[in-house]
Amino acid sequence: MLTHKYIILPGFNKGRIKKKMINKNDFIEIEYTGMIKDEGIVFDTTDKKTAEENGIAEQRADYGPIVICVGHGQVIRGLDRQIEGKETGREYRIAVEPEEAFGKKSAQFIQLVPSSKFRQNDIIPQPGMQVNVDGSVGIIKTVSGGRILVDFNHPLSGKVLEYTVKANRKVEDDKEKLRKYLGLMLNTKDISVELAEGKAEVRLETQLPEQIQAEMLKKVKEAIPAIKEITFRKEEKEKKEKEKNGEKAQKPEKKAPVNE
Repeated sequence: MLTHKYIILPGFNKGRIKKKMINKNDFIEIEYTGMIKDEGIVFDTTDKKTAEENGIAEQRADYGPIVICVGHGQVIRGLDRQIEGKETGREYRIAVEPEEAFGKKSAQFIQLVPSSKFRQNDIIPQPGMQVNVDGSVGIIKTVSGGRILVDFNHPLSGKVLEYTVKANRKVEDDKEKLRKYLGLMLNTKDISVELAEGKAEVRLETQLPEQIQAEMLKKVKEAIPAIKEITFRKEEKEKKEKEKNGEKAQKPEKKAPVNE
């Protein structure tokens, strides 16, 4: 009888498996496409070609993989929760119920609006039209005489969603984590980060109010415990262009660091 002997390296397989498993607070790079499950209608995607094929492409949108911190609400709750426990390098189909997506449809958000509201803005109301009434966006359901029935529920409320998600990799570098985390919060890729010994310098094209800076630091410290202090600086576009072209720029004015 033949027997096979294996050399077991302590912790080798265990370490490899652990590295692939996605846990809460992990930073992972993902690609995804979301659709309404029963209708097959794509409403969101990180892939430009998919967006174009489904008529939802936005000219100014930055397509491509995104980096999220698992469990920190950077994607809808049901998707965020179900990513935990999956493995990197694999693709998954994840169904999300309305309660963990955009909520159930509520009758209190379906309201009758006087037609005078629309006449004031020279709007001829028609069923299916998206309208903004006193700051609330809704869809006209019916038009009857002087009353217009408008649904102010989120368009995806009451819908079961399905996401195709691929978790590409874990992000281990704290500098990349911070840049991606703040970039997603501020909806910009135009952000530069320097990091040393737990102190970060973040340069943006806009000056953030101190209250927002403090709130961001609080969130960052929860997601990236190694970061203790952040200094935010405003960087002018002209200066950035000069730096790209190899011209020497003046040092930015010193600002007090945000430290809680």
